[in-house]
Amino acid sequence: MNFPSLFSPVQIGPYQLGHRLVMAPLTRMRAEKPSLAPRPLNAEYYAQRATPGGLIIAEASPVPATGFGSPGVPGIYNSQQIEGWRKVVDAVHAKGGVIFLQLWHVGRVSHSSFQPGGALPVAPSAVAISPEFKASTADGKIVPYETPRALETSEIVGVVNAFRLAAQNALQAGFDGVEIHGANGYLIEQFLQSRSNQRTDQYGGGIENRVRLLMEITKGAIGVWGVDRVGVRLSPYGIANGSGEADPLPLYTYAIKSLDPLGLAYLHFIEPRSSGAGRAEVNWQNVPSAMVLFRPIWKGILIAAGGFTGEAADAAIAAGHADAVAFGRIFISNPDLPRRLQRGFPLTPYNRKTFYGGDVEGYTDYPEHNELAQA
Repeated sequence: MNFPSLFSPVQIGPYQLGHRLVMAPLTRMRAEKPSLAPRPLNAEYYAQRATPGGLIIAEASPVPATGFGSPGVPGIYNSQQIEGWRKVVDAVHAKGGVIFLQLWHVGRVSHSSFQPGGALPVAPSAVAISPEFKASTADGKIVPYETPRALETSEIVGVVNAFRLAAQNALQAGFDGVEIHGANGYLIEQFLQSRSNQRTDQYGGGIENRVRLLMEITKGAIGVWGVDRVGVRLSPYGIANGSGEADPLPLYTYAIKSLDPLGLAYLHFIEPRSSGAGRAEVNWQNVPSAMVLFRPIWKGILIAAGGFTGEAADAAIAAGHADAVAFGRIFISNPDLPRRLQRGFPLTPYNRKTFYGGDVEGYTDYPEHNELAQA
């Protein structure tokens, strides 16, 4: 097996990584309630998957209390959450790992039951998600999405500030960097795409205006962290959570060309073939590869994610299409995934029923491979 390209060193920002196998950000809904702070079980989970010189991108964390769309996800906007995350970070650092935090606002992919005072979720425009997609309520019911409330222009500075403050909180918690979640149909991508953004102010209309929020949030995080410890995640050609642009190429070309001169730590693509936001097995056919399509216009580090095998990841890196590859679902069920891939050990299958919520089962009870048993 070996995979010489996947297991070669790479520099991401100021960090010299020992290999190019990244743990993708994975929503698991196991934060403490009601504080929504990470707890010791979360620290154990991340420590199990940490390796010397390995990069973990921790799960998406809402930046304000209004940014939630799922129960039990950890936030990054109060002191309890900062303290909880600090224990996670310390556990990863103790194993020699590097860990970034993904900053998140779901926008219209929410429900009034998650919102303070039962208010409607916010979005760039009052455009509901298509009926074929369903929302979860705070008490676990499955219902149609509500028509969100359009943000006033004057409110958008508050969104940018919420991301900036969350970046400061992540710095205080000891993270090594942050990733801006601009993918999967959440708030930033809602602003990017014309289907969900029908504004007529400086944040709507043409592509330059629709990219404005992404750039303001990214630059706000850079002001906290410095440019080389901030990454951005995008999902060109993705269709998660009712997203999708009729002609994605001009939009994402402009966005990537706008981000490229900044000198970010990395750009992180979700490959279109697996743009399901983890809710279902998705493998779209006859769609372009984001890493192949946009690699020529991105000069920095590129991380690709979405249904990769070890062979496919090694080939993508060897071909220069990506500099690193993020693994999600198989990292859930294989805490020692880098070792298993490098040594050719069999992979433990994952149990989708235990992905979201719950406790130890399907979270920290997946065993490492027993080499003695194999022998």
